[in-house]
Amino acid sequence: MDELLSEVLYLQKLWQATNTKPMQRRGVIVRTEIRAWLREHAEALAVAMDIPIDDVGVEGSDGAGQKAVVAWTRVYSKRRTPSATNGWYLVYLFSGDGERVYLSLNQGTTEWSGGEFKAREPADLKRRVDWARPRIAQVADIRTDLLKGIHLSSGSRLGRGYEPGNVVAIEYQRDAIPNSDVLSEDLLFMARLLGLLYKAADATPYIPGDLPVEVREATQSAATTANRRSARKGGQGFLLTAAERRAIEKRSVLLATEHFEAQGWTVKDVGATKPYDLHLTRGDEKLHVEVKGTTSDGSQVILTRAEVEWQRKFAPNNALVIVHSIELDRTVEPVSATGGILYCTSPWTIEEETLTVVSYIHQTGL
Repeated sequence: MDELLSEVLYLQKLWQATNTKPMQRRGVIVRTEIRAWLREHAEALAVAMDIPIDDVGVEGSDGAGQKAVVAWTRVYSKRRTPSATNGWYLVYLFSGDGERVYLSLNQGTTEWSGGEFKAREPADLKRRVDWARPRIAQVADIRTDLLKGIHLSSGSRLGRGYEPGNVVAIEYQRDAIPNSDVLSEDLLFMARLLGLLYKAADATPYIPGDLPVEVREATQSAATTANRRSARKGGQGFLLTAAERRAIEKRSVLLATEHFEAQGWTVKDVGATKPYDLHLTRGDEKLHVEVKGTTSDGSQVILTRAEVEWQRKFAPNNALVIVHSIELDRTVEPVSATGGILYCTSPWTIEEETLTVVSYIHQTGL
């Protein structure tokens, strides 16, 4: 393995976007030979990550079409991160100048939104990294050589994108690559960290920096309804079950009701029959309240066209209540929702620039 890493770093200095002989050789190494070495460790990797051996995935890439400046080979859970564009995984990243290779605990740097892949904002990647590091700290702190920053010396947008996605990494300098035994030990140590991260991600309904699950559901549903061939099934993160949605809705309406009753309002839940959730009265005053509950940070919520139109008619006698950061307990039956932070806007003026269209209905004239 040490010889393979060294050879790729040598070939990095001969990088060209076209499929030259050096680039052909680089592709064979990252896609086939390093992959084969990693597959030899599949059983040990499965133990370290605490996943079934048939869930261990290995793949490499040197670019589709034009050759990428930064070539890579990754180890991952097939179930959790079937694509290198999302989720958490281990990846060997070769710097563009051929001076170093990193074994990085990294993440997908794009997000599936509106039927296409979009680059994640650096701030969102940082929030995910900040969420991840404390969850592996107890084991990661055993080693003092783990790096929080990596430098891939790449002028390409894609190459630079890997850098803010790094959680922790081990760096191997071109002239100081250890032998295969040490590389194996490092690999299994990092795989243990990845396993901890998988468990933490499985246990939480929302990771800061991700699109809220409600947004993923809405965009996926819109793409499916429009018969988009690129509509995804599954992907990063778990979608909500009907029981989980009911639990979130019940929790958010409860907190909103308590909030308004404490202010002297008489509260009636009209969500089953009206295009809003709560009807409030207090003397001659009336308030029409839309309630949105979410396990996310509340930065984005889904509104239907009817909800927007009615709330514009009700203004200024209207309100938006967002109950965010709700926690789901999936260990009980039925699932329960607890916690939540309430934020209320009243009167609620819906500005056009705050809305993002998920899909259209097109009158074809046929």
